[in-house]
Amino acid sequence: MTVTETKLKDCFVLEPQVFGDKRGYFLESYNAETFNKLTGLNVTFVQDNESFSSRGVLRGLHYQLGEHAQAKLVRVVKGEVLDVAVDIRIGSPTFGQHVAVKLTEENKKQLFVPRGFAHGFVVLSETAIFSYKCDNFYNKASEGGIIYNDKTIDIDWKINESEMLISEKDIILPSLENASL
Repeated sequence: MTVTETKLKDCFVLEPQVFGDKRGYFLESYNAETFNKLTGLNVTFVQDNESFSSRGVLRGLHYQLGEHAQAKLVRVVKGEVLDVAVDIRIGSPTFGQHVAVKLTEENKKQLFVPRGFAHGFVVLSETAIFSYKCDNFYNKASEGGIIYNDKTIDIDWKINESEMLISEKDIILPSLENASL
């Protein structure tokens, strides 16, 4: 596995080694010992989630606050998404900055999103199956979010806004400036 730190501290792109032949392929998508050694972190995942979405579905930008904050290891099983992580750690030198990574069934890349980040993705293929691990359990009372088109974050979602399908909950999220952090 190759691990590359992004411009945001503790946010990593992971590329597993893929063994392919005429039968198909095999890869180890996660190994706790390897992950912790290569990232220098000590993360224990407690929950796996999966979503199915069609082209243009934008989910995010979401986060969990306080003791319920979550780190996530995200990947695409089928299709292609643009995955985005935004640093919302108060006092961080990269506060308000983001990274965007195309995760596809072909490239097998994964993105590690640490605690203290908002996270979201948009589906670029006809459909996508998105899978992720969390290091803490979801707590509705601790959820927060930032509007996908926040001007200060300035994310290029790589898709026309008229194609986006956004939930009623996500379309009314506040700006970064007005978000509860």
